[in-house]
Amino acid sequence: MAMDSSWLQKRSQLSPTRIAVIDGETGERWNYKQVYRRTLDMKGRLHSLGINKGDRVALLSSNDIVYFDLLFACGELGAIFVPLNWRLSEEELVYILEDCEAKCVIVQSAYKENIRNAPCPIISLVDLQRLPPTNSISLDSIQVTINDRAAIIYTGGTTGKPKGVILTHENIASNAINTIVSWGINELDVTLTCLPMFHTGGLNALSTPLLMAGGTVVLMQEFQVDKVIDLLNYYQCTVLLMVPTMYHLLIEHPRFQLETFPTMKTFLSGGAPCPLEVYEVFYQKGILFKEGYGLTEAGPNNFYIDPTEAYGKKGSVGKPMMFNDVKIMKKRNQEAAINEVGEIYLKGRHVFEGYWLKQEETEKVKEDGWLSTGDLGRRDEDGYIYIVGRVKDLIISGGENIYPSEVEQTLTQHEAIKEVSVVGIPHPKWGEAVLAVVSLKSPVTERELTTFCSRTLGKFKIPKRFVFVPDIPKTVVGKIDKKSLSHCYKEIFSCEEVNKELKN
Repeated sequence: MAMDSSWLQKRSQLSPTRIAVIDGETGERWNYKQVYRRTLDMKGRLHSLGINKGDRVALLSSNDIVYFDLLFACGELGAIFVPLNWRLSEEELVYILEDCEAKCVIVQSAYKENIRNAPCPIISLVDLQRLPPTNSISLDSIQVTINDRAAIIYTGGTTGKPKGVILTHENIASNAINTIVSWGINELDVTLTCLPMFHTGGLNALSTPLLMAGGTVVLMQEFQVDKVIDLLNYYQCTVLLMVPTMYHLLIEHPRFQLETFPTMKTFLSGGAPCPLEVYEVFYQKGILFKEGYGLTEAGPNNFYIDPTEAYGKKGSVGKPMMFNDVKIMKKRNQEAAINEVGEIYLKGRHVFEGYWLKQEETEKVKEDGWLSTGDLGRRDEDGYIYIVGRVKDLIISGGENIYPSEVEQTLTQHEAIKEVSVVGIPHPKWGEAVLAVVSLKSPVTERELTTFCSRTLGKFKIPKRFVFVPDIPKTVVGKIDKKSLSHCYKEIFSCEEVNKELKN
């Protein structure tokens, strides 16, 4: 096997006795020598099942060391690892298995009822682990290069059917190297992986970089605030990635005020713009907090900001990392000026190969090595970049551009608001109008919120309606589900009060 695509083997030689992975549920630990031994055993088992180079091997499991077993074992065989979202329906899972033409799907016992009619052999994880592995020595002739495909991670499908993002060994290794160098990750770092590992945030944001650097990854099956606090303290974690929804639950928890998190260097937020309130809460406790940005198709790490500077640049994801380029484009061929909003484009060896069996979709977002992200951002006079929102979420009301994140950041500063999502809804007079869906900590009226917004926002940006809900719906990875909200309230402005407005 080519040296440059087998970095786990090299790490197992450099740090054989260092702890690589800890199961946060059971406390079981594996050092790097043991993790690589597991890789070779899994490689032999997969080969005994008839898995060969290029075959797709799917996994349906909660966070578990089996993710690393299969990612690295598939890498040794030249097979392609396909992690599946265990929150999907059977119909959705079958679609993905058919789309990627999986050779088999490996299923953790807890999820065996989730998929009974797979279009490929279903193998329980227990049965797989009982298989006698083929002698790995006989497999040494398999040639795998850095350019071979390592994984296919399916996107959430928010704009249609899920698309399979093809990541090569180079893509995954480049993200890890760039993260290690740019963020200063080292063998003393410990992370808690509580994001689902079927998602690039759980698998590639910190887990693979920590393993490449010789650090320790603690795995958590299901997010629970109490357990997060316990594991961070018990295993002396130094860095943590969560999405804003998780941070909201953390800072609202009674234990948060009592904890000092003495070993934590940085709390990191990603997946969506984080409410500024979270910055404030961490700052008041004297704990470093910052934001990052990425997507399945690139990284997911692309920027770095010094945690000590993050509070002074609240909302910024920082500057491009060492080995990737970023540009903000007002139009396809015109870069945005300082503080002007445009679409974010990324370039680097971490950018995905393409979408599985979707060349036309690939060509829409990749050109001359640049990835069109579909995200809007701006660069300030010091070179720091801020994420403004999604291109598709941009609200155009009466000819004015409105960025939902700006309205959301304003509203989250109101003491009564727990969470908020701002979407554009069809309006017979303005084309689109601003709707704010909010969950509350304490009672407040629409009029009070309108007055609050008017202090800092132009009139056209102020929500025309507020909808109060107990909880805002989330996607499977904990992000606010704007697509669901837009669909649910799409006719809210087609009511009698709008007709009255049109008569005025």
